[in-house]
Amino acid sequence: MMLYLRLFWEFFKTGLFAVGGGMATLPFLYDMSAKTGWFSPAQLADMIAVSESTPGPIGVNMATYVGFSTAGIPGAVLATLGLVTPSVIIILLIARVLHAFRQNRYVDAAFYGLRPCSVGLIAAAGLLVVRIALFDVELFHSTGAFLDLLRPKALLLAALLLVLTNAVKATKKLHPIVFILASAVLGVLLSF
Repeated sequence: MMLYLRLFWEFFKTGLFAVGGGMATLPFLYDMSAKTGWFSPAQLADMIAVSESTPGPIGVNMATYVGFSTAGIPGAVLATLGLVTPSVIIILLIARVLHAFRQNRYVDAAFYGLRPCSVGLIAAAGLLVVRIALFDVELFHSTGAFLDLLRPKALLLAALLLVLTNAVKATKKLHPIVFILASAVLGVLLSF
């Protein structure tokens, strides 16, 4: 029972403070990994890949994934509810008063101030994904060898995707799902 309450509470806090969408939950999940031991940084990278590849919001997908892997279906439900409950409460409260206060300069300033916060959280999440996907910091710390820091296959795939999505005219306008599916196939074939 305590595990279920803890799942709900951890994801409630994440949902309350992760302003800026699903990617903004990543720094909170990384912290949760270190604090609870429910998943490792490597498993977090897998969760990101699965959550990005499946329909639905990434934050909700990741909460469901963690909840399920930690405590089965009840854990998935409670983690997901924990993540979305703050948003539902806040939206209901804001909807009730926003119409009356939207022209208020303080409310307008608050919304303006949230923008850089969102950008910062999303940037931190992006850097965290790069660190987990392209570099093996734990192996580097244990061996001290610089080459152990790099994940050559992942770096090569990232460089290839960067070129295909930005420089090659024929592939530049392809839908992102094409690149996601191709990367999944390459991951399986090359044993990432």
